[in-house]
Amino acid sequence: METETIEKMYQQALAPSERLIADMAKLDGDLILLGVAGKMGPDLARLARRAWDAAGHPDRKVIGVSRFSDPQTREALERDGVQTIAADLLDDAALAALPDVPNVIYMAGHKFGTAGNESFTWAMNTYLPGRVADQYRNARIVVFSSGNIYPFLPAASGGACEKVAPEPIGEYAQSCLGRERIFEYHALKNKTPMVIYRLNYANDVSYGVLVEIARAVREERPINLDMGNVNVLWQADANEYALRSLLHCTYPPRVLNITGPETSSVRWLAHEFGALFGKQAIFEGEEQPTALLNNAAESFRLFGYPNVSLKEMIQLIAEWLKADKPLLNKPTHFQERKGKF
Repeated sequence: METETIEKMYQQALAPSERLIADMAKLDGDLILLGVAGKMGPDLARLARRAWDAAGHPDRKVIGVSRFSDPQTREALERDGVQTIAADLLDDAALAALPDVPNVIYMAGHKFGTAGNESFTWAMNTYLPGRVADQYRNARIVVFSSGNIYPFLPAASGGACEKVAPEPIGEYAQSCLGRERIFEYHALKNKTPMVIYRLNYANDVSYGVLVEIARAVREERPINLDMGNVNVLWQADANEYALRSLLHCTYPPRVLNITGPETSSVRWLAHEFGALFGKQAIFEGEEQPTALLNNAAESFRLFGYPNVSLKEMIQLIAEWLKADKPLLNKPTHFQERKGKF
């Protein structure tokens, strides 16, 4: 497939849906994204900008906040109509200087490198949320969290729904639950409407579980089967659900699982990529009886099913890799069963 065709397919898969445009039209005031420079943040900011423009509200601001250690990310966002603020959110003065807006998406956090740097992980994932929740007590807040807070469940269970009690494994997952609890405390104290947004796993053409499986197949490397089943979701759909969640913030906070509708076998995914690459998938280990799985049925009731299907994700990622296009090289460590990130 020609590079131009792949790029066109990719851009179509990033476009705001009519459902998103209609919901963004209902939002009053500006939007601030805290921790915008991560894997998902830049495209989330762009999606919000495009959706508001399409809804006839070019006057509403999309503001992205980050340390912006990579200035190119900031420059690209500015070119695309996103206002940016360089700030260390752990600096109280910098946090206090941020604009007062009614719509907040909280994406700041720390995962990889937790082992050996536990204090920073807890500062980012549990101390900072209290400061932000207090600062934006009068806003509606969508709080990015993780499906890692759930226990491992059998594939036949259908995954953990929002009523399943958390059983986080390891300090990263424990700190994610801590983030939720601190936001919840401030929401109850200040009557702040919130959504706790438990996501796993978002995938784009440049990163994610599907990319990791696809690369292993293409490069003829063995795929570990210990975590034999996964949930995956197209990143743009995850971003759309985050924006639309702003209309579903409640007090006390609403918890929403965000992922794809399938419980996908890692073995099956590898075979699918093998067929597209003309390669034989190589495996090591055996499927364990449990895996980290979420049930997102409630989010589908609110938002509808994803715009991009699993098969479409597989096809697009395969074509992206065949064209040797850029990758983020940020592994998910989805195989991790002991919570050590």
